[in-house]
Amino acid sequence: MCAQILSTQPYKGTRDFYPDDMRLRNWFFGKIRRSLELSAYEEYNGPMLESLDIYIAKSGEEIANKQTYNFADRGGRMVAIRPEMTPSVARIVAAKMGELNYPLKWFSIPNMYRYERPQHGRLREFWQLNVDIFGCDTYEADLDVIESAISLLLAFGADETMFKVHINNRRFFNDVIAAISGTDAEGARLVSKVIDRKDKVDRESYEKDLHELGLSDEQIAKIDALYTMNVKDATALCPDTIGAQELVSLFDMLDKTGLSKYCVFDFGIIRGLDYYTGTVFEVFDEAPENNRAMFGGGRYDNLVGMFAKNAKISGVGYGMGDVTLESFLLTHGLVPDLNEGETKVLVTRFDDVPYEQYLSIVDTLRQNGITASIYVGSKKFGKQIDYAIKGHYSHVLIMGSSEAESASVKIKDLSTREESLVALDKLCEYFN
Repeated sequence: MCAQILSTQPYKGTRDFYPDDMRLRNWFFGKIRRSLELSAYEEYNGPMLESLDIYIAKSGEEIANKQTYNFADRGGRMVAIRPEMTPSVARIVAAKMGELNYPLKWFSIPNMYRYERPQHGRLREFWQLNVDIFGCDTYEADLDVIESAISLLLAFGADETMFKVHINNRRFFNDVIAAISGTDAEGARLVSKVIDRKDKVDRESYEKDLHELGLSDEQIAKIDALYTMNVKDATALCPDTIGAQELVSLFDMLDKTGLSKYCVFDFGIIRGLDYYTGTVFEVFDEAPENNRAMFGGGRYDNLVGMFAKNAKISGVGYGMGDVTLESFLLTHGLVPDLNEGETKVLVTRFDDVPYEQYLSIVDTLRQNGITASIYVGSKKFGKQIDYAIKGHYSHVLIMGSSEAESASVKIKDLSTREESLVALDKLCEYFN
């Protein structure tokens, strides 16, 4: 009886990363790290497993149980594979709350697991950049994280035609909705839920949901008018509120720093999670074929309080998934040939040259910072050259018995097909 043949497919919603895939990921993760480090953000990380309780406390038991991979460990504790990083970083900050140097400027690029239906731009396993500032209550921190998101995309070669940062403020939103609808804070929260899904339902359903919350056609029309207003006209509706003042200060500084060309006021940006308390924003891909929100975030002043009684540490930040970033880069042609320009040498082999001589050459190249490898396997010369081409090697080094006797090697440049005879003691000079 034959053994069952197992599937070669990865688990649904996850990916295999072959060397070319890893080359791309390492490249863009490296770009991200360099961009954020230039703005003095520091990298941190946390465990893959967290107590399920922290996700229940943040999002509610139903969401936490439905969207997490969770189980009871051998000690009977309910744990979850992290579906997001925000509760973890809040816990990490709370654990050493009195020892840290505020404001904190932190980032991480952890992998996450979230049990949901895989679709375009959304998988069950993903990596997510998280950028946060803790300990600054004013709009300057909001400006800093938005600037970091813009700088990050510019570092990849993007420009203002490729993306836009849509900005709103939850405090301002709540004040305006309360003024228009005559409702309280809870009523404004319920209206925000309807507006947050406005673009995901038809107009009839949208109006029906608002009518059920007690809004008239006239009130709905006043809300509609906000979607086409600029920040100056919108904030004039509630000029003395904290949210309006935060928006005015933020957009004034975006103008003064030249960042306003990347940004737009958008009353429809709500960020559905209830923990957002101030500035909220989403970064949109402007390409017609990929016109969607790539990532977003905002101010969440109360999360650390889940772990420390009377904690008063404010936070603002954003999360960006690797799937949407990769889609953005490919859509706009921002991924270079990652093999071009890299010096990578394959040392070919012949039976009439001792193997240790090839080892010595490779060792010398590596000690001088040059990527090099000896071909292992069949010694047919044609096969070795074919391997070098398919393996994206830039040069092939050839040393048969005659070259070995004269202490020299032939070097074939695979991009130009030119060959050079180089003395062994000048080998590293050739590549440098």
